[in-house]
Amino acid sequence: MDVRPLTAHERAGLEGGPRSPEAFTLRRCQIVLANARGQTALQIAEQLRCSDQTVRNALHAFKRQGLASLQPASSVAHHVARAFDGARAERLCALLHQSPRTFGKPTSLWTLELAAEVADAEGITSEQVSGEMVRATLQRLGAGWRRAKEWITSPDPE
Repeated sequence: MDVRPLTAHERAGLEGGPRSPEAFTLRRCQIVLANARGQTALQIAEQLRCSDQTVRNALHAFKRQGLASLQPASSVAHHVARAFDGARAERLCALLHQSPRTFGKPTSLWTLELAAEVADAEGITSEQVSGEMVRATLQRLGAGWRRAKEWITSPDPE
């Protein structure tokens, strides 16, 4: 597979890539530059000691995205954002500020699994999600999650 002809801007970006501290960027630059010199995917894979499929993936990504393909993509699971988009994530936070007893649960402490169960029952999510997905959503919102602790709460609003 041949990459499209490189523009001067792309060539400059690719030639600067080998100085990157990011191994992913270095490897992608090496692959695209080697292909631009006329090497095949098999030759590049042998030279860089990777699979030929890795080379083809890098070349396809560069063809679609250009220099943006040189940066590693987010490793956050995409389904986390789908399960709890902006409005749903806010509803999840509001849910966790209430007692589980409000929702008919026999405990006053939230667990991640319990939050996932109640989120499904309340229609916040379209399907039952895992406790890990609740944790990841809270982390994405900047809210931490700690092990449940017993607290004494007073009914006095002051």
